[in-house]
This record gives sequence, C-alpha cells and structure tokens, in this order.
Amino acid sequence: MTRVLVVDDEPQIVRALVINLKARKYEVDGAPDGATALDLGAARHPDVVVLDLGLPDMDGVDVIKGLRGWTRVPIIVLSARHTSDEKVEALDAGADDYVTKPFGMDELLARLRAAVRRAEPAAPGQDDVVAVEGDGFTIDLAAKKVNRDGRDVRLTPTEWHLLEVLVRNRGRLVTRKQLLQEVWGPSYGTETNYLRVYMAQLRRKLEPDPSHPRHFTTEPGMGYRFEA
Repeated sequence: MTRVLVVDDEPQIVRALVINLKARKYEVDGAPDGATALDLGAARHPDVVVLDLGLPDMDGVDVIKGLRGWTRVPIIVLSARHTSDEKVEALDAGADDYVTKPFGMDELLARLRAAVRRAEPAAPGQDDVVAVEGDGFTIDLAAKKVNRDGRDVRLTPTEWHLLEVLVRNRGRLVTRKQLLQEVWGPSYGTETNYLRVYMAQLRRKLEPDPSHPRHFTTEPGMGYRFEA
C-alpha cells in the first residue's frame, strides 16, 4: 500500500487530503511543520511527500533539501507561492512537481499517481537500451543506477525518468512536448521551465563541463538529445 506524507500547517487541508487519500486506499501521515516532516520521513519512509512551502518553523525548500540528503522519494510541492522563480527554486532543490493553491483535488491526486509511477522501476523490454557509457559515467537502466567517476550519482525520481526517456531515445531528438508528457503526464506540454531546471541538474551531475554539454544537448526551440 502506498504511504503518503502530507506536510501542511493548515489543518483543514491536511484533513481534506487524509480523507480523500484514505478513501483511495492510501496510508497517510500528517505533519504540521518541517521538523515533524523530517522526523516522519525518516521513521515512516513514505512513498510520496505532499509538501507546503509556508511552514511555521522552516521554509519548505529546506525540508526538500533535508529529504534529498538521503532519499529520492517523490516530492509534490503544494503552495500558495505562484511566481516562476519560487517554483524553479523548489524544483531546483529537488521537488518533482508543483501545485499551486487553491487546487483541485482531482488534479492533485492525478499528479500524485503520476509521481508514484515515475518512482517505480521500469522493466526493460528485450529490445530496450539497458546500459550506456558516457564521458566518465555509466547509466544502467536495468539496475536503475548511475555512476560517475566510480561513485553512485543520486537522482530524484523525476531526474531519473527524464534521463531514462532521453537514453532510450539515444541519438534522437526528443521534443519538449514529448518529454513533458512522458515525464510529468499528458496534461503537461508548455511548462518548459521544468525542462530547463531538470536538464541543468542532469548536466551538473553527469557532464564533465555542464556549461558546454556534450551528452545532453539542446536543439533550440525543439527539444533535447542524448549522445553517449
């Protein structure tokens, strides 16, 4: 059974989410602040986190960074902050998705299901690309592992899903719309800032010179390409 950690200092939002999630057979833990969220994350090992940024004891971005120090669990930000810079900051810290308040319960639940699916290991087919080697790094899709210079590279579920789509299409242009819909879901198609943030993160983690990428290249106005 999928376990969800809901982090929000508004009791009515926590209550609404607990009721809706339990009705759909999720197990749910609630936290009213960042410290409790970090404690519950370590103790309960949730499968997905729904996180408000405006917490009473610390900023939600710091909670994301705290969780990312040891887990790749999907994190969906649920916040009243609407500006692009604030969204990018949360995504750059390691969040996987961003939903603004007020929100529709159906949309949030759909994004939660998508986040859980992205975190699940994919079973490669017989003809799939299984592993590739780049400039100092290896990507093993079957084992769901990335290694650079002899050390494992920690990727978030969304980073991994984006990497997997690009690697499975090695040498081919993957359009921005295709990437958005495959990684974030069919309702996405124009949120190109998501791609810029996550491509920058993959380049920082894997490219020898992220400012002059050799493996994760941009086709201006069209999409991205992975070359081993």
